[in-house]
Amino acid sequence: MDETSKQLIAETRSPIPAKPGSPARHDYEYEKNGTANLFILFAPLEGWRHVEVTDRHTAVDYAEILRDLSDQYFPDATRIVLVQDNLNTHKPASLYEAFPAAEVRRLAERFEWHYTPKHGSWLDMAETELSVLSTQCLNRRIADKQTLIKEVAAWEVSRNQKHAKADWQFTADDARVKLKRLYPVL
Repeated sequence: MDETSKQLIAETRSPIPAKPGSPARHDYEYEKNGTANLFILFAPLEGWRHVEVTDRHTAVDYAEILRDLSDQYFPDATRIVLVQDNLNTHKPASLYEAFPAAEVRRLAERFEWHYTPKHGSWLDMAETELSVLSTQCLNRRIADKQTLIKEVAAWEVSRNQKHAKADWQFTADDARVKLKRLYPVL
């Protein structure tokens, strides 16, 4: 699981479309329309991902995404391995801001929590999938949240239909060499 934000930017003038020998042209002026937050859930071995667009990135938003992951997307899973960075809201304690204690306990027990090392968020495969999303879908001006939701949903459907998986080749032995300063010395 990971997240990013997207600044919503509208054109103030109609762009000139591309034609043979000439790229599309956009005016440097634009209108800011706020930002949106994107949570990505990625199951790399299944080739499945889901992107949720929210107004903010708060502990409550995070908790609701985890409940959806548990109850809607993987209801039959005994345990869900959750790999994420060390952001302050990425803690089981965030569940208490959204749910009663019994629900927090139920959800917290469904997850096996793993955090990437400080300055090691690239070890989170969801971060890589966010990079693909940014390159294939978000690398242009998007004016409003509804358009963003529609575009991201189309990207998600396309990637899921292809069952695009992560070809992760970084092993534990590689980590011990490359990240030796992060491992404790016994």
